[in-house]
Amino acid sequence: MTVTNRNKILLIMMMSSFVTPFTSSALTLSLPDIGRAYGAAANELGWVLEIFLLVSIVFLLPMGKLADRLGKRRIFFWGTLLFTISSCLCIFTPNMTFLLAARGLQGVAAAMLYATNMSIVALVFPPEKRGQALGWMVSMVYVGLACGPVLGGLLNYYAGWQSIFIFITLACLACVLATQRYLHEEWLAQKVTGVDGKGSVLYGFAMVLAMFGLSELANLAWAFAVLLGGLFVFAFFVRHELQEKDPILPLYILAGNREFSLSNLAAMINYSATFGISFLLSIYLQSVLGLSSREAGFMMLIQPIVMAMLSPMAGKLSDKYPPGKIASLGMSVTALGILGLVLAVHLESLWLVVPVVMIIGVGFALFAAPNNNAIMGSVPKKYYSLATSMLGTVRLVGQVTSVAIVTMIMSLDWDFLTSSDELLRNIEISFIVFTILCAIGIVPSAARREQKKAK
Repeated sequence: MTVTNRNKILLIMMMSSFVTPFTSSALTLSLPDIGRAYGAAANELGWVLEIFLLVSIVFLLPMGKLADRLGKRRIFFWGTLLFTISSCLCIFTPNMTFLLAARGLQGVAAAMLYATNMSIVALVFPPEKRGQALGWMVSMVYVGLACGPVLGGLLNYYAGWQSIFIFITLACLACVLATQRYLHEEWLAQKVTGVDGKGSVLYGFAMVLAMFGLSELANLAWAFAVLLGGLFVFAFFVRHELQEKDPILPLYILAGNREFSLSNLAAMINYSATFGISFLLSIYLQSVLGLSSREAGFMMLIQPIVMAMLSPMAGKLSDKYPPGKIASLGMSVTALGILGLVLAVHLESLWLVVPVVMIIGVGFALFAAPNNNAIMGSVPKKYYSLATSMLGTVRLVGQVTSVAIVTMIMSLDWDFLTSSDELLRNIEISFIVFTILCAIGIVPSAARREQKKAK
């Protein structure tokens, strides 16, 4: 394959990497208008975002298995097409139920993209250039996150919330047409005899229960029982997978490949410790420091911009040096940055926030692309779809966990404090917990280097 064709394919995969985070971040500012349009309560509006994540988690592993059976190009193309159709349905939705159903379809489509785009890039690019290519994909994720609130807010203000879905539909349509023109190989990496229907159902049921229970721990008294039920069903899923001839999750890979397992664990911990930062910063900047939403929005652009600028360079570094070392450094820098946020919140200092979020941006850029490169480089090509699906799953589980942590801590009640001091204390506690989580994440991230040396 020529360099030109590789770059065209990379551009398509970068487009798909942009769309999914943009979809989530752009909708955040439009939720009040959606609520007014359909008379929806705050808890219903939360599901506009949550159902997308939940459905994506449920379908990720099955879609990875299906990509092995039918071809990665085919699943990717159907995913972009479904994303286009479901986004178009969101434009013309007559009520809240229809909107949630369309968002669920977007979640299925996102799972199809998550399960294939990174594996296609890993197959197209040689190992010595794979890290940089993955870095460009990570960069587009952060561009989507950074552009979402700004562009989404402008579209919502001047043309209504439906215009956000019009933009997403057009972006996805461009991706569909580019896929049809430039992607021709199916990349059937291995012969698959089935899709493990029973395993897919057990996995999906376990994820729905566990993720719903985790996300509602602070709101529902019976959420912990639902979470335990999900873990119980997951135990049945593991038992089934150990006996299945062609499972959706080959557990022997996790058990026998320390680098793969620890890299995924490090990713889940990292997302658990970082995903909630933006939400906490938004509250802190506006409710504590008194910034306007516009000023807070510009402040919050700093971190994703730093990530987007440095991710390709970090990926390129991981092509030359052991990616585990770079990712471990990134996790350490991120932990240091979040610790700086604890100090900034305690001192109520706006100017300390700026260098601290830049440090977090540097740390996450050093972690994400090299860690992805380590995961893709730790398995044979026939398991690339599995590796991509696993990475997507742990990322989404980490995001849900991060939101659950923030929700539980923010619900803490301190009777002896005023409401403003209580808010400040809970934000500070949240950042302390995230710092501890990141510090814990350094352990599995660094431990895989020992495995690599032992090979």
